Amino acid sequence: MDLVVDLQVPGLGDVSAALADRVAGLRARLGADVFQKVAGDEGPNRRARIHSAPGPRWFAEDRPIRRVHGDASMFVGGLRALLLQSLHPLAMAGVAGHSGYRGDPWGRLARTSYFLAATTFGPDDEARATIERIKAVHGRVRGVAPDGRPYSAGDPHLLEWVHIAEIDSFLRAHQRYGSRPLDREGRDGYVADTARVARELGVVDPPESEAELAARLRTFRPELRGTPEARSAARFLLFRPPLALPARAPYALLAAAAVALLPRWARGPLRLPYLPVAEATVVRLAGEGVTRGIRWVMSG
Repeated sequence: MDLVVDLQVPGLGDVSAALADRVAGLRARLGADVFQKVAGDEGPNRRARIHSAPGPRWFAEDRPIRRVHGDASMFVGGLRALLLQSLHPLAMAGVAGHSGYRGDPWGRLARTSYFLAATTFGPDDEARATIERIKAVHGRVRGVAPDGRPYSAGDPHLLEWVHIAEIDSFLRAHQRYGSRPLDREGRDGYVADTARVARELGVVDPPESEAELAARLRTFRPELRGTPEARSAARFLLFRPPLALPARAPYALLAAAAVALLPRWARGPLRLPYLPVAEATVVRLAGEGVTRGIRWVMSG
């Protein structure tokens, strides 16, 4: 005769349910905090307009741009993009003189995230309205760089640099930390998708494949250098972000992951270290951990 022993512990189910509720509540609070930082106070209204409004989209649901721009790896890619973009003296002069990134870094982040979300996921009218607002702002951003050269944010050449630095960063971060890295066809598709947005902004003949993107980056290298403004921006972004103390540790992991994805030729001008062993082990694991954490809280 079999003897069945009931090992149920009285009240254990209630404890488990209470713990699950607390974890769910923590996840919801953290997700809301991250979303507020990224999207700003207008985030909920903008999200509704982008994702719920009817109408045709620029990109179908299965397009690579949606996979890349909807992944937590964008946090790493966005920081890498800012560091890489700063190496062009004219682009950096425009940022330093007009963007207000020090006085209102979260506002700038919210505007950038809205542009990416509207053009990637939003209906056609929302995407076009966003593009037109950005072009209007670009028309007012002009001046003289510290080296005496004039600059304009609407210059197609500078627009191209900003574009290729962004998509190279987003793509590399996705391939390293994304939940579903792209194959070769997908990577070419991503570059081609982003070319649609670049043309709308005023970029002439943007790259449409991964190989074209790499070639275009090489053509810009003679124009790049580490100016005092670029190094100051890097110090601000990496070491002095305006964050509460509890958020500084995960941000430091994101920053380390972003630096590790920069090419070696970009680090010297910004006076950033190159530590290949640590980057291939400790930094990579840390980057994977923090992006998974962001993905978890944002999907709750």
